[in-house]
Amino acid sequence: MPSVCLYFQVHQPCRLRHYTFFDIDHNHDYEDEEKNRLILHKVVDKCYLPANRIMLNLIRRYRGDFRISYSITGTVIDQLEKYRMDVLDSFKRLADTGCVEFINETYNHSLSFLFSLREFKEQVTLHKKKMTSLFGQTGKTFRHTELIYNNDLANVVEKMGYRVILAEGADKILGWRSPNYVYQPAGCESLKLLLRNYRLSDDVAFRFSNTKWSEYPLMADKYAHWIHHVNRDGETLINLFMDYETFGEHQWQETGIFEFIRMLPREIIKNPAFRFQTPSEAAGDHEPVAPLDVPDFVSWADMDRDLSAWMGNTLQKDAIQTLYAMEAKVRRRKDENILRTWRMFQTSDHFYYMCTKYFADGDVHKYFNPYASPYDAYINYMNILDDFSGTMGKKRSVVREAAS
Repeated sequence: MPSVCLYFQVHQPCRLRHYTFFDIDHNHDYEDEEKNRLILHKVVDKCYLPANRIMLNLIRRYRGDFRISYSITGTVIDQLEKYRMDVLDSFKRLADTGCVEFINETYNHSLSFLFSLREFKEQVTLHKKKMTSLFGQTGKTFRHTELIYNNDLANVVEKMGYRVILAEGADKILGWRSPNYVYQPAGCESLKLLLRNYRLSDDVAFRFSNTKWSEYPLMADKYAHWIHHVNRDGETLINLFMDYETFGEHQWQETGIFEFIRMLPREIIKNPAFRFQTPSEAAGDHEPVAPLDVPDFVSWADMDRDLSAWMGNTLQKDAIQTLYAMEAKVRRRKDENILRTWRMFQTSDHFYYMCTKYFADGDVHKYFNPYASPYDAYINYMNILDDFSGTMGKKRSVVREAAS
């Protein structure tokens, strides 16, 4: 029986304040809490609360036949606990239905796996504990930051006790194969791999309001027809993974996105062969059709679907290598505040802002970038790291002039 798996990423970064060379040694306050608060309120009112109401109503209307999943980063949870407990309460109501799975990831939405296995495991454990305390669920499914994935990650995640891992169904790892099956990660014994159908997912996440798109306007019945058509070759699983902010924030209410999601469950289950499942349910009901070897990292970002969105230029590499080179000194301080601050710097968004890609990918990066340029993002970040290193007694480096 074919399954539709809906998964939503909920994330807001901790934004850094404007920090100049002249702030070094004088100001140790790095976070722009006012910007965090203002943006959070906007996204809550445009997306989180209205979308959560719709999801809860759909679960009740279809008496459990509509099932969804979320991963909620620790960075946005911290902000919600500080400013908008009503949103966390609405997620708890969703959890209470028994129709929602909460997925684990790194607490700080970080790239720590690439640089520190210890830090990666600690952040995953922190996130798992937070999800359990908030929603009463012990995580079975893991998704890495921005769906970054390879064989090594899968093997570590399996040893940590997870049963399911999510990844991008990139053409370069699938070749002639389809993303619409369960696979087994190379080298793993029990872990199951669910792959994002990026074409169908991006039809909603990116193309929905594009009036120049040949399929515009996208209505729920048309989209359901595409999903039903996938099963023509006996394919068993359609994974639709996207940012939750798609609903009301990236695609505004005026585009009809909320009406689309309201109507979608009805249109899909009109075909009685189809059902909605969470990732762990889908993995439990479908056996892997084959092992899948992914030696190189893939992600769901940009056309390249690799690490270049965060580590594609010398600015990004310098920033992230400087950050993780601090780990030993950070840990020697045995100060939870210093450790927490260092982890705030790890959020992948900081490096995304430094991306220098152009054309279609560049347009996406500009949309999400609060800085005037990638070079401004780099200088701001490195000034902060310079001051932070000073608080630990580290000899400061000269602020980089590469982009001045």
